Amino acid sequence: MESVSGGEGNVVPAAHPIRTTVALDGGGAGIAEARHLAAGFLTRVQAEHGLPVSARAMDLTQLVVSELVTNARKYAPGPVVMELRIAGATVEVIVWDSDPVLPVPRAADADRVGQHGLEIVLAVAQHFEVQRESLGKRITARIALADDPGGDVTGRRPH
Repeated sequence: MESVSGGEGNVVPAAHPIRTTVALDGGGAGIAEARHLAAGFLTRVQAEHGLPVSARAMDLTQLVVSELVTNARKYAPGPVVMELRIAGATVEVIVWDSDPVLPVPRAADADRVGQHGLEIVLAVAQHFEVQRESLGKRITARIALADDPGGDVTGRRPH
């Protein structure tokens, strides 16, 4: 059985993953609800499981949640489901929506007003993946829970 190690020797068995899932209502209230859910989830992860969650990870997770849920609400005609789960030393932000069109990053343009959400997510996430589903798509972004001791903000390795 795989496990996730926590601080002070805490171990969370993979058979009991740390996760939360929510169906979000339409509109701006759903976006704020998603951010608050993410903050509460990471606070519980730290308090109940002893896993380190840096202030940077808390902020970046809320930012990624906000951008992904905003895009889903803006472009998908139906429901949106968000899942947060711990995967090793990262938090995965997973957003499913009913729109089958996959997002495509746009070229950087400092003069463009708005539509930078995907660029932001790609810049701060350690991992980004889009999967087409039988209905809609699932987007997963992974963010490191602890600050990188090497000082790299996103935890990515230089290319």
